Amino acid sequence: MAIEIKVPQLPESVADATLVTWHKQAGQAVSRDENLADLETDKVVLEVPAPVNGVLKELKIVAGTSVTSGQVLAVLEEGAAAAPAPKAAAPAPAPAPAAAAKAPPAGNEKLAPSVRRMVEEKQLDPAKIPASGRDGRITKGDVVEFLDKPAAAAAAAPNKAAPAGPAVGAAGRQDQRVPMTRLRARIAERLLEAQQTQAQLTTFNEIDLKAVMDVRAKYKGVFEKKHGVKLGFMSFFVKAAVEALKKFPAVNASVEGNDIVYHEYYDIGVAVSTDRGLMVPVIRDADLKSYADIEKEIGQFAVKAREGKITLEDLTGGTFSITNGGTFGSMMSTPIVNMPQSAILGMHATKERPVVINGEVVVRPMMYVAVSYDHRIIDGREAVQFLVTIKDVLEDPARLLLSV
Repeated sequence: MAIEIKVPQLPESVADATLVTWHKQAGQAVSRDENLADLETDKVVLEVPAPVNGVLKELKIVAGTSVTSGQVLAVLEEGAAAAPAPKAAAPAPAPAPAAAAKAPPAGNEKLAPSVRRMVEEKQLDPAKIPASGRDGRITKGDVVEFLDKPAAAAAAAPNKAAPAGPAVGAAGRQDQRVPMTRLRARIAERLLEAQQTQAQLTTFNEIDLKAVMDVRAKYKGVFEKKHGVKLGFMSFFVKAAVEALKKFPAVNASVEGNDIVYHEYYDIGVAVSTDRGLMVPVIRDADLKSYADIEKEIGQFAVKAREGKITLEDLTGGTFSITNGGTFGSMMSTPIVNMPQSAILGMHATKERPVVINGEVVVRPMMYVAVSYDHRIIDGREAVQFLVTIKDVLEDPARLLLSV
């Protein structure tokens, strides 16, 4: 029986998606729940699973096409067997570029969708591209850098006629034009919208993290043994942010038209960097969750984001956000508010610095922190005191237990 493979129902906030790549071609056998194609929206990559075992009879949409909910992508013949390849005399060996053009190189299934698309379009072998990403993954920057090498560029475009005279980029000066992914384009759009809509201002402070580091050092072993997750810094900052938000409700509010909406719940977005761009999954009801719950959710979000399996539900909502540029070595920054939220906390690298405590110069692990906020509804006094509250509770973590 022929079954139509359709675009899954997209959320109301998503008008369409782009068919990034097919993982199976017409005539190939597929298994139930096997991923047939990747669809990229403004926020996430969606998989299109096979509903039953069978053979792909026909592909109706080519990669790179925009599609909408319910649109037919392919036809699957249920229970059929893949057609055997016709026997023929062995052909003469094809040139390497021609062989690469027939099928994408092995190993592509481990690449992020945006990276896989570049590799397949340029007909590259992933095994030959030096990887700089986490866990040995190839990033988009790795592909661009690889293409900058003259030999790689020539292999990626074997059919282009050589230009007369000196080759362009012979001295290494080459340009690579790569289309923005939908996510990157959406990020750019939202960042510009935030700066053009809100009256954004940033205030700074610094935090002595010795007390937090002492607590982690003392309890990290028993914490991990009991809860099955490591005790990180982020859970302390989430808890500290919640305490500060309770004292300054305007920082947890948002603007809708001429109204200020005060949210009486605390859904904290935690920025996660991926090969596709920055994502901000949301920890809902963070005030009701334990340190272990928060650490587990952050870990789960990081894995899902890296594997391209984060969902729209994970990214939807949020009343306040936290971003940590310190993981990349940043000492100070002015983060941009994630609209429609009204504020964002920026964490940075922890460095040992001399500070004066009780009249004596001592060395302490210090972190600069920043809060960017919408000055339309948050006064400077509130923003400064909000950040001071975070500083106070982190320098004396016992205050988190007593809510003082």
